Amino acid sequence: MTPTPAPRIRPRRLRETPALRRLVSETRLDPADLVLPMFVREGASAPVPIGSMPGVVQHTLDSLPQAVADAAAAGVGGVMLFGVPEVRDARGSGATDPNGILNVATRVAVEASAGSLVVQTDLCLDEFTDHGHCGVLDAHGRVDNDATLERYTSMALEQARAGSQVLGLSGMMDGQVAAVREALDASGHEHTAILAYSAKYASAFYGPFREAVESTLEGDRRTYQLDPGNRREGLREAMIDIDEGADIVMVKPAGSYLDVLADVAAASEVPVWAYQVSGEYAMIEAAAAHGWIDRKRAVIESVRGIRRAGADAVLTYWAVELAEWIRKGDAA
Repeated sequence: MTPTPAPRIRPRRLRETPALRRLVSETRLDPADLVLPMFVREGASAPVPIGSMPGVVQHTLDSLPQAVADAAAAGVGGVMLFGVPEVRDARGSGATDPNGILNVATRVAVEASAGSLVVQTDLCLDEFTDHGHCGVLDAHGRVDNDATLERYTSMALEQARAGSQVLGLSGMMDGQVAAVREALDASGHEHTAILAYSAKYASAFYGPFREAVESTLEGDRRTYQLDPGNRREGLREAMIDIDEGADIVMVKPAGSYLDVLADVAAASEVPVWAYQVSGEYAMIEAAAAHGWIDRKRAVIESVRGIRRAGADAVLTYWAVELAEWIRKGDAA
C-alpha cells in the first residue's frame, strides 16, 4: 500500500504558539476602537443598576465624571451619552432644553474627559417623548418625518453648544443628516461631526436598552427602522447618508447584521462603526452567569467578529473591561 504523502502546505504552522498566532493575527483589538454607551438619569441620587444588563447602571451627574475618567484611563476611544429625563412630553421638549439631562451630562462629561476621549451624544427623541417614538406624531398618530427634522436640528444645536464632538443621529428619519449638517454649518458648528445610524434595524435585541432608558413606547418602530430581512437597503441607507454629509456611518445591531456591516465597509469612503446592542450584551452575560459559556472568550470573540466584518470602531457596554484586558495582553 502506497503511503499517504505528507502534506506540503501546512497552515497549522502559523498556529503553533500564542506568540506566533498573535504575530499573524488579521484582526486586532485596540482600546481606542471602542466606544462606551452610558446612561445618565435625571434626579437620581445614586447609580441605578439595570436589571437586564448586569454591570451597567444609570449614572447620576455625580457618578458620571468618575466613570468617564475610568473610561479614559482604560484608553477607550469615546463615550456615547443617553439621557433619562424625569418628565416627558409629546415633542420631547427636554431634548432641546439647555438644562435638560442630556445637555447637562454632556457638559459634565466634556469637563471630566479633559480631551482624553471623544464625548458623543445620542440625537433622538425617543428618550424624551411620552409616546416613546423617535419623532413627533401627526394627527393620525404616525411619526411625522419632516416635523421631526425640525426637532432634530434644534436638538443638534443644543448638543453642539454643550460640547458634544460627535452627534449620533439614531432616529432613522429621511433627510436627517442633510438637515442637521445644514443647521450646524449655518450656526458656526461646522466642526461638529455627524455619526449617522444609517442601517438601524427594527430588531428584537433592543429590549434591555428600553429598560435602561425607561422607554414608554407602545407598538413598534417598523415604519422607520429597517426590515431585518433587507440587506441591500442597509447599504443604500448608508450611501444616502454619506451623500448627505455623514462623517461616520453606523450599522446597528452588529452581531446579526455582519453581512450588512461588511457590505457598508466595502463601499464606504468614511469610517464605519457598529453598535453591539443591549440584547447582545444581555445574552452573553446570561449564558455566562449559567456557566454555559466562557464569558471572557465570548466577549472578546463577539467584538473581534464585528471588527473582522469591517467595523472601524465598536460601541459596546464591555468597552472599559475589554480595554483593560487588551492593555494587559489578555485579549489574544
